Amino acid sequence: MPRYVIERNIPGAGSLSPQELKAISQKSCSVLDELGPHIQWVQSYVTDDRVYCVYTAPSEALIREHATRGGFPADRISKVSSIIDPVTAE
Repeated sequence: MPRYVIERNIPGAGSLSPQELKAISQKSCSVLDELGPHIQWVQSYVTDDRVYCVYTAPSEALIREHATRGGFPADRISKVSSIIDPVTAE
């Protein structure tokens, strides 16, 4: 299944409270439930003004549908071509 990194420009994202992050996560999960098992949220990284999300999905179109239904920005969607980590160096 293809993996994608989604960049979401959200001013003040790093200042969101735990309750706000929980509400956003719950909304995302409810939309994922509606879309079915072919799209999965792996994890997200919150920075000062952006959220970077990692998803698996069969297409970029399904990632965009999730963003539209959830009311989330999807400013940049990049398909992952390779994954490297320290084990790659061995």
